Amino acid sequence: MKRNLESRIEEAESAVVNSIAETMDLYGITPSTGRLFARMYFKHEPMTLDDMKDDLGMSKPSMSIAVRNLQEVSIIHKVWRKGSRKDSFMAEKNFFKYFSRFFGSKWEREAKLNLSAIDYAGEILQQVMEDEEADEATVERARINYEQLEDYRKYCKWLERLSDSIDSGEIFDFLPVEEPDADSK
Repeated sequence: MKRNLESRIEEAESAVVNSIAETMDLYGITPSTGRLFARMYFKHEPMTLDDMKDDLGMSKPSMSIAVRNLQEVSIIHKVWRKGSRKDSFMAEKNFFKYFSRFFGSKWEREAKLNLSAIDYAGEILQQVMEDEEADEATVERARINYEQLEDYRKYCKWLERLSDSIDSGEIFDFLPVEEPDADSK
């Protein structure tokens, strides 16, 4: 009976592990590295590289690269274990925290980088539009591009505000985390 129940738990874990592994490409993570994170998610104690290697059957160098990739996106973190000289790691269990850190920083970077380029390009286009030697077609092209960039600026400013609302936690005032209803499962 106990063996059957254990296999049912493993079946449930496998279903989630497989879906997480398939969707980790959203975060720039390969399926095998996503599988490592998902397996770690179901572990309730820190794991060493040897533990991970044994659990997944991957080589230690591959495991080391996967761990480094997961650390770079802040989905696992190193933990200290008394009496152990080996590095141990735990998976981030709070997906809202992970989502906020990961996407907030990506969106902030996108907005800042693009706003800087828009400002630079806008100055150039403004100069072209004001140049007395520019023909009508060139001025028109510069004007259209300038107006297009102003629309793009609106998006980047909105993205900046979205990123700020994620950093501050304000996003959850607008879109609260709700407990699922028994009926909605």
